[in-house]
Amino acid sequence: MEKKGKNNMKVYDVAQYILNSIGGEISAMKLQKLCYYSQAWTLAWDDKELFPEEFLRWDNGPVCRELFDLHKGMFFVDRNFIDKSWLSEIPVDGARRNIDQILEEYGKYSGGDLSEMTHAEKPWKDTPRNQIITKDCMKKYYFGLING
Repeated sequence: MEKKGKNNMKVYDVAQYILNSIGGEISAMKLQKLCYYSQAWTLAWDDKELFPEEFLRWDNGPVCRELFDLHKGMFFVDRNFIDKSWLSEIPVDGARRNIDQILEEYGKYSGGDLSEMTHAEKPWKDTPRNQIITKDCMKKYYFGLING
């Protein structure tokens, strides 16, 4: 695993922030979808990415491969499953605000519910199986929901 430099957030940082905020175990599927929505809505709200990693269109919804490689074979994860040496602090700017908003809006749903929600949305529907759901596609779709 590549250790990131200062002020260079990775998907692991967002996942850890989500897990710390929730405080307990959640399904790996739910964690994936919360990271996806955090990325997608940040692209729409702030016109910038939270982290550089991509999401793939898998059968159970969007999945970030780097995060999947960490939880592969685990149904539930908690805040202790990510190696702390890979993590940096999430800046106290829009990133935290955005993730907190996602947790407020989407945190009440199960991983299965979130998967079904992504299946009804254009970025997942318009991307071929096992291909990258582009950040541009995500940004356009979710920005359209704001202004539509």
